[in-house]
Amino acid sequence: MPKNKQHHYFSNLKWHPGDGETTLNYKNYSRNHIIEFKGKDAIEASSDPSFLGDPSRHNPEEMLLASLSSCHMLWYLHLAGTHGVEILNYVDQAEAIMEEDPDIGGRFIKAILKPVVTITKSSPQDVAFNQHEGAHHKCFIANSVNFPVLVEAKIVTD
Repeated sequence: MPKNKQHHYFSNLKWHPGDGETTLNYKNYSRNHIIEFKGKDAIEASSDPSFLGDPSRHNPEEMLLASLSSCHMLWYLHLAGTHGVEILNYVDQAEAIMEEDPDIGGRFIKAILKPVVTITKSSPQDVAFNQHEGAHHKCFIANSVNFPVLVEAKIVTD
């Protein structure tokens, strides 16, 4: 029986507590860090401002939501295109809800993808709409999380 194909991903995270700071006082050390991927621009990240992070930097919660949205879009573009749908524009104003829990720290309880896809008038709207289900089931990220990812798609023609 053939082994499933595997893909490996690598990142390099760098953090320093800040000038003259230590981790001994929760409120004083920097949450800022750099995430690097070989051959790509670094991401300046921090924690969410609610957890003393820098609001000008990306935080892990936002990046998780962005990963879900991006993965869904990439699968959708592939599936819609192979089913004869010509896409002119794709916008997703996704949302995620995280709930703090004193026992486990916190967890996401739901993500909602809200793609608005503009297609040509000659493209079949029903086929375009139905490809969101396939994209959702094929998305590697959505298949890896332990909370519901809902898709509230809208198809418009131009």
